[in-house]
Amino acid sequence: MKPRISVLTLAVDDLDRALRFYRDGLGLHSDGIVGSQFEHGAVVFFDLQHGLKLALWPRTSLVHDSGLAPHAPSPVEFSLGHNVASRAQVDAVLAQAHAAGARLVKAAHETFWGGYAGYFQDPDGHLWEVVFNPQLLPDDT
Repeated sequence: MKPRISVLTLAVDDLDRALRFYRDGLGLHSDGIVGSQFEHGAVVFFDLQHGLKLALWPRTSLVHDSGLAPHAPSPVEFSLGHNVASRAQVDAVLAQAHAAGARLVKAAHETFWGGYAGYFQDPDGHLWEVVFNPQLLPDDT
């Protein structure tokens, strides 16, 4: 299989709240909720980087579309890593997320592998790691 991941979809309980958190709170660009005219179609898209989008979709719609039975979400099933160019940017992004309504899970700290990282959860409990990794600097530094 060639790696061709183009959309990361997060199931959310309240699409409007999630849109406000990511667009207004974190500053990600979105055209807002689209697809509302279709049953189970309402979704929000954000451009992350070239060829990659973040989608927010109501949990009930993902359950319907996948055919899987709903169950209690677990925030430690996966995490999303947001790589930044400096320790100061880690602190700034964590502060921005907290001001937007995120729950800070783990304060930024020096890591055993020589980086600097901290964790927050979005309003639906999705776990984000904000990380400065000197070996994996983002392309736009």
